[in-house]
Amino acid sequence: MSEQPGPGGALVPLPDLDADGRAAFTHGGREYAVFTLDGQVVVTDGACPHKGGPLAEGLVRDGAVRCPWHWYTFDLATGVCRSAESAPLRRHEVLDVDGRPHARVVPPATVSLAERLRAHARGED
Repeated sequence: MSEQPGPGGALVPLPDLDADGRAAFTHGGREYAVFTLDGQVVVTDGACPHKGGPLAEGLVRDGAVRCPWHWYTFDLATGVCRSAESAPLRRHEVLDVDGRPHARVVPPATVSLAERLRAHARGED
């Protein structure tokens, strides 16, 4: 997949959607999932924030995707977890570039081991 640099991330052309209106792609070593919600294309991280399950393989119903591993359910419009206290699902901006949808994918901020340990000690993981 080719990319175009952009402010705040890379612009990546989206793959064609399957018959169910979804797709998956990899960019920069990370997985992303593509869904349709009320006729709009939504791009999220491909790994569930809970334990990394493949969200592109999850059940999509009532505007949410359910992870196939542990059934955590994330609202596609907001990224909020509907089923448990969890980190939200990261969503990525979708833009039209020359008539084709692209995602502006922004890698997550790198967190040091010390920062992760402090967050764990505070009960934030």
